[in-house]
Amino acid sequence: MYDNIIRRIFFTKTGEQGNIMETLNLFDISEQNSEKGASANENKLDVVKMSFAGSDTLSWQELFSGFDKLSAITYSSGIGFVYKLLELFEEAEIIFGCDEVMSYSLQEIMAYQCKVLERMRDTAEKRKIDLVQRIDKGNLRFYVAHSVLSHEKIYLLSAKDGRKRVIMGSANMSSSAFEGYQRENICYLDGEEAYQWYLNCYNDLKENSTDEISKKAFLYGDSGENLEYIPIAETTKTKKALILREADGAKEEIRFALDVKNLAGKFAPSVPKPDKKGKLLLSPEKIKTIRRNVAANYTKEKELQSEYPRLEVFPDEGIARLNDTNLDLNPKEEDIKKDAELFIKYMEGYEKFHGDVKGMQRRYYEFANWFFCSPFMACMRDMAVRYNQNLLPYPVFGLVYGQSKAGKTSFLETLLKMMIGQKTKISAPDFTRSSMEGLKRTVKGAPIIVDDLTNSRFNQHAIETIKNDDFGVSEGLLNYPAVVISANEDVKAVMPEVIRRTVICRVQAGLTNTEVMRSSVVRTVQREIGTAFYREYLRLMMEIVSSSLEKIKEDSCEVVPDILAESSKILMEMFSQYTSQELPKYIRTLTLEDYFSEKVTGSYAIKTIRNAWNTSRASFEISARSKELRYNTGATWEADRILKELPETLEAHKSREWIIMDLEEAKEFFGIQFKKTWLDKLQKK
Repeated sequence: MYDNIIRRIFFTKTGEQGNIMETLNLFDISEQNSEKGASANENKLDVVKMSFAGSDTLSWQELFSGFDKLSAITYSSGIGFVYKLLELFEEAEIIFGCDEVMSYSLQEIMAYQCKVLERMRDTAEKRKIDLVQRIDKGNLRFYVAHSVLSHEKIYLLSAKDGRKRVIMGSANMSSSAFEGYQRENICYLDGEEAYQWYLNCYNDLKENSTDEISKKAFLYGDSGENLEYIPIAETTKTKKALILREADGAKEEIRFALDVKNLAGKFAPSVPKPDKKGKLLLSPEKIKTIRRNVAANYTKEKELQSEYPRLEVFPDEGIARLNDTNLDLNPKEEDIKKDAELFIKYMEGYEKFHGDVKGMQRRYYEFANWFFCSPFMACMRDMAVRYNQNLLPYPVFGLVYGQSKAGKTSFLETLLKMMIGQKTKISAPDFTRSSMEGLKRTVKGAPIIVDDLTNSRFNQHAIETIKNDDFGVSEGLLNYPAVVISANEDVKAVMPEVIRRTVICRVQAGLTNTEVMRSSVVRTVQREIGTAFYREYLRLMMEIVSSSLEKIKEDSCEVVPDILAESSKILMEMFSQYTSQELPKYIRTLTLEDYFSEKVTGSYAIKTIRNAWNTSRASFEISARSKELRYNTGATWEADRILKELPETLEAHKSREWIIMDLEEAKEFFGIQFKKTWLDKLQKK
């Protein structure tokens, strides 16, 4: 196609930095076409035909000098080298692509552009005035990607006397590429025809895939109060609207990149550290040492996996794995029926308890619905983050607490047995934030049960762990477990930050000591129940979750998918299909409201206030003039406990053992008119 002279240059230098190699995947398009059934004539590639005319050995200065204008595309860059290169040209513009694997969601684009600006300013401190003046005059322009850029590295050079040069190949705009620290494939073409062909490619990319870095963006744009100055925000001001499209073929690459990072993290404890100069001398003896360390850590991980099985779910593929073995998601009908009836038999056992039995069954069933659904929370949270949605509808912490001998531990064990065929748990002394993070990486999706946590350990370890519930989010992990804590009644005051992030099940019923000893239902059910019911549940949930993940991507998605509601529908359908008896009332459809509405999260406060109003109205003071309701709790710790369950609309605050609330809002929240009768006033006198 072109008969222009082409020079091919190989920079090679085995220096102190060693050889660095970049590998590009060229199979994306053909794979996508195959999947979509594209014909042989679709999505053809532009291929430039060249002739070999020889090779030269040049410095980067010799390669770029003698021209007045530069237009360049670089996929990654060393900003310091960029600024040195700019000094050779009277006029220049550079398009910066991203060297990380990205799906190009809005939040990723914003984060990338913020970091580019930060890096440019940090490196340009000594040159800032000159750069700003050049940007202001219009003879220097920077652009940053908001869409997928190709892996092209193109440098278009032109001179006032009409000379043209195109430099291309593997070299990004960095010192390591152009100063001989790593092997690169660098070519150049001189002449008008090649220049114009590549200039058209460049202009098309600049127009459709980039945002200009303005003077304001360069000086002020950041990830905080000046977010409106970042390039993509300024583009929307000019164009009024901008359509973004996620990279369709990026999912596999992103997952691969994350897998590499995760594996590197596993290798990190086993490999030696570089010296102060960053050098690492690698010998056969060190390789053997690394192998021994890796093998030892692998053995430890296997021991953990045998104690805490690893469950993984892949909704898009419709498969689930337990310890790297695909689960049979088409269990026999008779096995499903047996498990369903055993579960109901287990729940019927609570009718022998003393206290709020009906409430206990309802709350335990609500908790079971979340528990079964919890392996899907990781992928839902990952998609929610990518599309700037709330994480709170996808909780990964559960708390079961209340009076002793309420069957909390055996209930959780039974649920886990239904999921993975085992009833593992960790003891309270082993629970710390760091130990949880290590265990989460190992067990993947099966919930981790922390048994019998005391109030002091809950306050010391659990609260901070729950408040900072971002594990796996930044890394894009698609399988990690929920953490379920069981505790007795002494876990009294649950903070609002915890309530919003935790599925809470407070039970107020139990057995006597002798009744606990005589009960055989738990042992019978746990011995006989299998995983068939749960495997069928997983099969049915896969399609629902896959569809929910797609809904989050939609521009019109204002309300995030409620997979807890979908889970409860599936469970109800399964119990209806696989049990012959009439369904108990606790088996019902649920929504997020059943878990996180203010009436649910404030249930203890509501019950306490209502009981006090019925039995001890002298504890209340009502001021119609100041529109306040005051309640004497009798103890400061009880005031703390109630206060933490009250919604912000009540404007509640504490004065020693008194809680002061907005009267009208309190009437609405507690469902009480709070009017004193003449008898109440007489009794107070």
